[in-house]
Amino acid sequence: SGGSRPRCQRRRPGLAGGGEAHQGAGSRPRALPGTQYSNFTGVISSLQRQLEIQESQLRRAKSEKETLQKKLREQENQLQALVWTSYREDAAKPARFLPHCNTLIYPSPQVVTEQESKLAEQNKLISELEGTVRQLQAEVLRGRYHIHEQQRAQEARQSQAEMLQHRELQARVALERISSRFERYRSKIIQATFSTAGSKAPQAELADEEVLEAMQKIINERLEFHQMLRQKGVKVPSLYTMDATLSPASARERRKSPAR
Repeated sequence: SGGSRPRCQRRRPGLAGGGEAHQGAGSRPRALPGTQYSNFTGVISSLQRQLEIQESQLRRAKSEKETLQKKLREQENQLQALVWTSYREDAAKPARFLPHCNTLIYPSPQVVTEQESKLAEQNKLISELEGTVRQLQAEVLRGRYHIHEQQRAQEARQSQAEMLQHRELQARVALERISSRFERYRSKIIQATFSTAGSKAPQAELADEEVLEAMQKIINERLEFHQMLRQKGVKVPSLYTMDATLSPASARERRKSPAR
């Protein structure tokens, strides 16, 4: 009780990285790098690790503060117990014992100042750590928000890509149907063109220009034959009237019959 009391040495913890300088409450939060999804996930992991370290340091600082307050209370209780014990043992000499009692009950201003300074430093450190924790929590929330936005944008792009793929498939199916119908129609045209009397069936695949040329030849021959009949005095209806009055069945039968 009479000797110097041991001082509670406080070690100020640093930030993440084991040795980096401590950031104050007024330091600006570090900006998140990049806008890509992978970068955000890395930033979130780093911020969460820093947040865990800061929370651990905050808990340690609060524990040191509680320990210091507990020691102060224990010292006060010990001093009071010592005072009353000494007072009972030396009650016959109150005049000589009174200065010693005052010294024990009322510590020196230097001791009080040291204890108050330690408490003030602990409170300041706790305040700084709480500010750093709040900043890290805000950065974590911002990072999670950006990740959520990236996920929504990625889902929208994926949905749009699936819709485009579906439309492309529909277009391909429609194109195949049109191509199939066109080939059937072209085959019928070739068959009708080269099934007339005097026409030779093609030995190889014909180009569109060759098919059109053969059709034009048949039309010209028909016009010449019709003109020849009219010049001989044969009453024949107009070609346009005949085409309009002929039914599809009779038209097919007419195409199959040999030319006169």
